[in-house]
Amino acid sequence: MQEQQNPKERDHRIDWKRWLNYQSIVKQVPFFLFLALLAVLYIYNGHYANKTIRNINRTEKEVKELQYEYTAIKGELISRSKQSELIKAVEPLGLKELIESPVVLSDSSGIKK
Repeated sequence: MQEQQNPKERDHRIDWKRWLNYQSIVKQVPFFLFLALLAVLYIYNGHYANKTIRNINRTEKEVKELQYEYTAIKGELISRSKQSELIKAVEPLGLKELIESPVVLSDSSGIKK
């Protein structure tokens, strides 16, 4: 049995020698370069994804802040648009609220447009 295993072990050693000689390694260089390129692209893709996620989070934060600002300004505008607030705002200009109804002017020539 020892004699039968020795040729198999010898074939196994020869197989490794065939794979590790200079010519076969040189033949594999393009494949190794391809694998290195894939690794670089994989790393780049991970960094790009992280950068994109950070930008999305920053933009979401800015949108929330702008929504809060919009709500605050809208509430202030509604409160300033109330009739009582408008009267207080235009009083220094000498304007007063009408007490009687406005007069409607009509054309006395009788020509209607």
